Amino acid sequence: MERLPLLSTRLSAGYTGRLAVLRDAALEVAPGEIVGLVGESGSGKSTMALALLRLLPYRGGWVEGEIRFGGHNLLQIPEKTMRCVRGREIGLVLQSPIASLNPAMRIGDQVYESWRAHKAHYDRPFGRTDAIELLEKVSLPADDSFLRRYPRQLSVGQAQRVLIAMAIVHRPPLLLADEPTSALDAVTQAEILRLFARLNRELQMGILYISHDLLSVGSICRRVAILSQGHIVEFNSTENIFRRPAHPYTKALIASIPRLPLGLSSSPADREALGEVRGEMELAAPRTLNLSPSNKGLA
Repeated sequence: MERLPLLSTRLSAGYTGRLAVLRDAALEVAPGEIVGLVGESGSGKSTMALALLRLLPYRGGWVEGEIRFGGHNLLQIPEKTMRCVRGREIGLVLQSPIASLNPAMRIGDQVYESWRAHKAHYDRPFGRTDAIELLEKVSLPADDSFLRRYPRQLSVGQAQRVLIAMAIVHRPPLLLADEPTSALDAVTQAEILRLFARLNRELQMGILYISHDLLSVGSICRRVAILSQGHIVEFNSTENIFRRPAHPYTKALIASIPRLPLGLSSSPADREALGEVRGEMELAAPRTLNLSPSNKGLA
């Protein structure tokens, strides 16, 4: 029996006084699947992430259509319930790790705040051992000295791992990763991609991986959605996107890159640069979601 999508959306979105940025954009993410959303700068990729979390109105924007998550339309649930979905059921990793962390707070305090902000009444306390285990999960130094550091004492790659740790503190079934490697060098980018693949496998977590970089998308995503001028013009398996692109825009994107991504190229240089992360992935078992006010959201 085919599993229902974890996330299924068809939406339009934009900003007050401007033309719509997204127009009837449709995509879906299955439980435990990594889906790539690819588009050039200004195509609406980040608008999609904000729209899915119903954060666009806080930026002077609007969203209409349907966002089905765990069988419920997120555009129709109360804001109080939506606040419980953000962070707890849908995590978000942004592209500017240093700018996203509070420079005046120690890393341990920020990790704890990410747990406290989205905790439910039935959660057990979150302590030092939990924080250490979380650091280990994202391959950061698992010791008290790291928890006492400030963001300025971290490399960009370490800061991005901290953001990822904060996004998965409640083990959400869906993670939105908005250009998470754009500020990283090639070696660190490969490490972060490998981390996403491992988290996908170990935590049974669906991921919407948003990027302008086709090579990184091709290395970890099973399916890819191509965003152009506000429309999803093509949504297909990674292999079909790269080997048999159907839309002219997709063909132009493929033609603009010098090499095919991992799994589709025999180039040793490609494999060494981005790592063999595709082979590390497997579809995870679905997680049952249930909308219940007593549970403070989707669980």
